[in-house]
Amino acid sequence: MFEPIADCDTTELLAAAEAAVRDRRLAEVRDLEVLAQWAAVHSSDPADGPYGEYARSVGNVLIRVGGEGTPLVQDFCLGEIAMARGTGYISTSNTMADVLDLQHRLPLTWAVVRAGAAEVFVARRIAKLSRHLSADRVGVVDTAVARIIARESGGRVLDVAEAKIIEADPGLHEERAEAERIRRYVGFSRTDEHGLRKLIARIEAADAVWIDATIARVAEIIEPLHSEATVDERRSIAMGYLARPAELLALLVEHSDGQRELALELDEADSVEAPTRATAFPADLLDALRTTDFSPLAPEATLYLHLHEAALQGVTGVARVEGLGPCTLDSLKCLLARTNLTVRPVLDLSRRVRTTAYEHPESLKERVHLTTGGDYWPFASSVSRRVDYDHPIPYEPTGPPGQTGTHNSGPLGRRHHRWKTHAGYRSRQSGQGRYAWMTPNGLGFLVDHAGTRRIDPDQAQMIIDAPEGVDIYPA
Repeated sequence: MFEPIADCDTTELLAAAEAAVRDRRLAEVRDLEVLAQWAAVHSSDPADGPYGEYARSVGNVLIRVGGEGTPLVQDFCLGEIAMARGTGYISTSNTMADVLDLQHRLPLTWAVVRAGAAEVFVARRIAKLSRHLSADRVGVVDTAVARIIARESGGRVLDVAEAKIIEADPGLHEERAEAERIRRYVGFSRTDEHGLRKLIARIEAADAVWIDATIARVAEIIEPLHSEATVDERRSIAMGYLARPAELLALLVEHSDGQRELALELDEADSVEAPTRATAFPADLLDALRTTDFSPLAPEATLYLHLHEAALQGVTGVARVEGLGPCTLDSLKCLLARTNLTVRPVLDLSRRVRTTAYEHPESLKERVHLTTGGDYWPFASSVSRRVDYDHPIPYEPTGPPGQTGTHNSGPLGRRHHRWKTHAGYRSRQSGQGRYAWMTPNGLGFLVDHAGTRRIDPDQAQMIIDAPEGVDIYPA
């Protein structure tokens, strides 16, 4: 129980603030120590256990989650501890890697953190940044960081750590820097609460110049249509045109006369500069483009939209677009504007569909995904359609027909599917999109439309052991 603070004076509040920070740090350390001990308990060779070599054959092998010099852990041990912590597998695996690195590779830094004298997140960040270093080189980082992590801000500590990581192995740093230079990608952030996303790209510097020139030209063209928008807003709108090449090309062609005049002015000024290749067109190409139908250039995409019927009757509502997130109906209209729209029939998800085959037909996968919304493993975060479709009640080749269907099907990521099949987990579908779980050590969970929650193990057992065709809903 916390002491009441309403009547504290300023001196007492300052002391309470200091104590609260220390308590929080020590609680985070406790979390890490529990994970480290779980790793220690599961560090023996699975083949030495009751299942012998069979354990290895189904994938329960020793893996290294941390850096060089950290102990190996059994792959199958990660699922249950992740459930107990209420997190996904990846989050728990990353946290375990950090604490094992701190304990075995950065012990001086870990000692300061364990005393509650430094922020845990800073130490974890350093553990991750230095993970690629060999066990005999990482001590350079540990010694430097341990001296300052309790006395400097997190930013300054990270600056020192990054420098020491380079100093520890300059040759390896150059190799990694070169590898990073040849890695190019384009990615997107999650959709925020305003329906906006960030585009993140690593591209050739020259390509970035041409993209910037194209955005600048389009922003200039559309300025009369968005006169009250800021420069950054217009550039953001212009960026959207790059996703619609037909509209982009039509826009640039329509306003190409200005580019011609600009080119003439530059020629008259004897300038060595010319319109950039991103926005200028040769005269003969312009003449051909003016009569070209650009509609075949429009991209095709399938949009999965979840919308309550009430919203279609004029009631204020929010739509959910797979891959984009929630949006208002007005935003949805903007999203669908200027498209050749084909609407597929709405599926009646209340129907039970069965098949006699072991494999799930695509139509069944569609129904199951729309009902569950993604991976049905407890606390799973994936909403991807690229999953395995599992039979919660295992399929029996010699069993009755109709074992595969909306009544006995759930999407699982490949790792979760392997754990569920071979690591001692039990599950049972009990109603549409509703699944009960029992872990190897007897934890009970219920996954449904409301998310994941712990339930009494006896209740989970009752749901799982119910006769075929009986769905139990404990009070």
